[in-house]
This record gives sequence, C-alpha cells and structure tokens, in this order.
Amino acid sequence: MQKRLFDDFSPVSAKEWKQKIQYELKGADYNAKMVWESPEGIKVKPFYTPEDYLADRQASAAASPLAWKIAQLVGDGNEKEMNTRAHRYIAMGAESLIFDLSANNIDLKKLLADLDFNKVVLHFNLTVPPSGHINSLRKHLQGHGASYHIHFDPIAHLSQTGNWYASQKEDLAEFDSCLSLTSNLCIDSTRYQNAGAHMVQQLAYALAHANEYLNLAEGKSVEKAIFKVAVGGNYFFEISKLKALRKLWKVLTEAYGIPDQCHIIAGPTLRNKTLYAPKTNILRTTTEYMAAILGGADTLCPQPYDSVYDQTDNFSDRIALNQLLLLKNESHFDTCENPATGSYYIESLTEQLAQKALALFKQIEASGGFLKQLKAGTIQKKIRESAQKEQQRFDKGEEVLVGINAYRNTKDKIKCDPKTGPFAKQNRKKTRIEPLIAKRLAEKSEIDRLKKEG
Repeated sequence: MQKRLFDDFSPVSAKEWKQKIQYELKGADYNAKMVWESPEGIKVKPFYTPEDYLADRQASAAASPLAWKIAQLVGDGNEKEMNTRAHRYIAMGAESLIFDLSANNIDLKKLLADLDFNKVVLHFNLTVPPSGHINSLRKHLQGHGASYHIHFDPIAHLSQTGNWYASQKEDLAEFDSCLSLTSNLCIDSTRYQNAGAHMVQQLAYALAHANEYLNLAEGKSVEKAIFKVAVGGNYFFEISKLKALRKLWKVLTEAYGIPDQCHIIAGPTLRNKTLYAPKTNILRTTTEYMAAILGGADTLCPQPYDSVYDQTDNFSDRIALNQLLLLKNESHFDTCENPATGSYYIESLTEQLAQKALALFKQIEASGGFLKQLKAGTIQKKIRESAQKEQQRFDKGEEVLVGINAYRNTKDKIKCDPKTGPFAKQNRKKTRIEPLIAKRLAEKSEIDRLKKEG
C-alpha cells in the first residue's frame, strides 16, 4: 500500500490551532487581532477546518458550469456597424455576443449577416416592444440551430432610470408576452453592486427582484433565469457570492416547483475603477474575472480598462478580451468543474451569505415585496447607507485603491477631458421613483485632484 504524504503527521484540532495562536499572541486579544468583520456582518476567522465545512455541501456547487463563455457587448450603431463589430469581436476570440436592440425597425438580416450560429452564443438586450423583436428573432434564427437568450427586465430599467419604459401596466404586459414566448426570466442586479450595496443586499435584492417576476408569472412556464451580476474585488467573498446566488435560486425555485436552471452573466464592478493610473484597472478586472469563474459564472463580459472615461478603442478592447483568453487558454480556468468546492473558508462564507440574504429577502417580502419597497425608496435608502459606509472606509484608507489613496504617482495626469462626465450625476429629470445611481469610490478624490491640477 502506497504511503501518503500526511500519514506521518498527526491531525490537529481547531482548538489546538487556536491555543497555539493565542500563545504566539503573547497575551493580545485573539478576536481583536485575528478576527475581522465584513460589511455584511460576517466574522472572518484566521483559519478554517472541517468543523466549518457546513452541512449540505453539494448545494453551493449545484449546476456550476465547466465551459464558460467569453461574451462581448455589441452596442450602439446601425445594423451594418454592429455586424462589422460582431465579426471583429469573434475574430478576436469572443465566443458569445450581446446585442442591444433598442430600435423598433432593426433589420435582423443585416445585423446577423454571415454569423456562424453554431460557433457563437447570442444574447439580445430588448427594450420595447420586445415581443415584436422576439417573433422576428425566432423567425430569423429558426432552422439555424442557434443558441440564443432574450433579456428583458423592466424592473431593472425602473431602478436604474427612475421610470418605466412606458408605464407599469404596459411594461409588465410586455414582460408577460415575453415570458410566454421564451419561458425565461432576466434579472439585472448589476446596479445594486455599482450603487454601493453590500453582498447580502445584492443577493437579497436580486432574489426579491426575481420573485416579483415569479409572482407575475403564476401559471406560466418558467424554465430558466438569467442573472446579470457585477463582481467586485473582495476575491473570496465574490466567489462565495455567486455560489450563494445559485443556492438561493434553488431555494426559491423549489418553493415554486419550477426548474432551478440559472445562467449567470458576470462582469467587473464599476465601484473600484479609476481615472488616474488606469492600467491598474487591468489588475482589478483580472481578479474579478477569476472570482466570477471560480464562483460559477456561465458567461464573462470583458471591461476595457479605460471604459470609465469612455475612450475605449481597439487596443483596450483587445486587452480586455485577452485577459479572459489568457485565463481560459493558458491558465486553463475552464478545465476543472467547481474548483472552489470543498474549501472550508469558501463554503462557510457561501452558507453565511446565503442565510443572511434569505433572511433579508423574507423581510422584504413581509413588507410587501421588492417593487413596493423600491417605489417607497426603502431599497434606495439602504443601498445609500451601505455606499456611504464604504466611501468612509475608502476616505480613511481602510479600503485601498492603488494609485488613488495609496502609492499615488503625483506625476500621473488624467487621460480624459473631465467635461465629458466620467463622474456620477443626479438625474435632473422628473422620475417616478428615485433611481439608483452607479458611483465610483474614487470620484471625490479625483475631482479634488483635478481642481489642484488646474
């Protein structure tokens, strides 16, 4: 029988480890020195053992994908311009395309001309009237064996802009038609993170957001949910956040008796991106891509390092795609299914995030549901409070952004015209509700620095 490496070592209990640490602390308080508390109220210990490997181990790993796709957003422009960009992105390595369809008279034949539907997965962001677009898409793609997903999320539009596309009645009627044609839900939760919500809030609001649609969908077939998620820089917590999202969706679908199929589209957060030292954004997004992959995202969306100040060009597009291509083709992040499963720390974080988010979700439902709280401004208030606390940590230097509030290069100059508006703006138009405003942590310090530069 072959001897194993650890056969020569006797097991050490958690109690023994803690005693050893306390001895080395020489009288200092263990909890004060070794345990820290996250913004979500989770106490993080210095080490984790099988005793922290909570029950129901497989739940957090359920349906986590192996073959994640690299997606590229194909935004503004006419059909010919968008088609040209789509072909360029595929040549650069994109495996999936996300088209924004905001016009009513899109010529799909021109938009999708010469695309190999067997080699690329298609996503379509729809506004109004989506049902007309869906019928056209189905007719055009029929018989091609195309894999495609439809995104229509009027509640996200309300939360982001403060207004419905048309009205609540009309938008939700369009949602109903959309669901009848696709059997899919789309929940865009990115704004919660980008506006400053902590992770428990992000999860609970995404779940409550989805539940509004499930309530509206009563009696209709729901086969799958598409969640759009923004991933931040807290590496292990972000891995756990995505695993917790799948776990929570499974809990909700079991209550409704529907399939728990869940497609997660993840991209980097806006919160920690900077105008100064913009190349550091490459390091931040790489960490965020890795967390999203290990957390089980199905689709990854690249974010160019200069996208904050809207001067994205072919070079920064190429770099962003290459980051994901390197993770897939050279780091082989697509060859191991559920690589984070079994980590005592990550499993413990996943369970705690899921439990706290489920508790908050139940509070929201007991208070009338997500839409009611959004209209009352309760969701906005809670996110604003969380964002203010995070901003205070950044201002004190507790939350570090290299090149901004630590290791600053005083010779570094901003690479854009600040008049173009890279800073968050309050909506001056009249809105039905207070919109959630995405805002970066570095904005205030960047504005102050710009003033000093004259």
